[in-house]
Amino acid sequence: MRPRAGAPRLVRPLLVAFLAVPAVHLAGLLAGQDAVHVATKPLLMLLLTGYATARGGPGLLIAALLCGWAGDVLLMPDAEPAFLAGMGFFAAGHVCYLALFGRAPVRPVSGAVYAVVLVTFVALLWPGLPDGLRVPLTGYSLLLTAMAWRAGVLGRPAALGGALFLFSDALIATGIADLPQLPAHDFWIMLTYLAAQYLLTRGALDLHRYATGAAPGAYREGRIRI
Repeated sequence: MRPRAGAPRLVRPLLVAFLAVPAVHLAGLLAGQDAVHVATKPLLMLLLTGYATARGGPGLLIAALLCGWAGDVLLMPDAEPAFLAGMGFFAAGHVCYLALFGRAPVRPVSGAVYAVVLVTFVALLWPGLPDGLRVPLTGYSLLLTAMAWRAGVLGRPAALGGALFLFSDALIATGIADLPQLPAHDFWIMLTYLAAQYLLTRGALDLHRYATGAAPGAYREGRIRI
């Protein structure tokens, strides 16, 4: 099977841009600069999508990242309909990730741990959640937890990415349920989310390169393996 065509010359510039724009975004959150947040958030997943595309990443990965971009944009307005639509796009992204992971076995012990975390967390959140969000958030949490557990099939970086994605969304949920918040709450949400998406992307790209038989030098003679 031949690797999907990419654009090797764009890999490094897009990676640098992906590292730089999130740094500005996170600094803006710490400084309380809403204009920086509004200007940079729509670019985050677009840059990571561009990087994955330039690396010749699989279509399911590109679809998952684009769903993340749509979710990011829809979560920017402070309105429940937009929140539900954004959650729907993130759910679609998790479905794409699950399809990408395939049916490779995962350790059942880690599944049991994730199941305990899910049940405990939903039980803590339930009393503080608005009535209209209880069922959608519970369904979304189940899908997200499954994705986080299955991410381990792509290796340790992706497994960490899945766990960080779960943690990031858990921080969002604590805000919705009026539970105690971390200092610089939005900063930690975005930091863990960006790290999660990058680590999942890295795991998917590494596995895809191996599965398609791409030579180690396919990306600028092996100098780029990030």
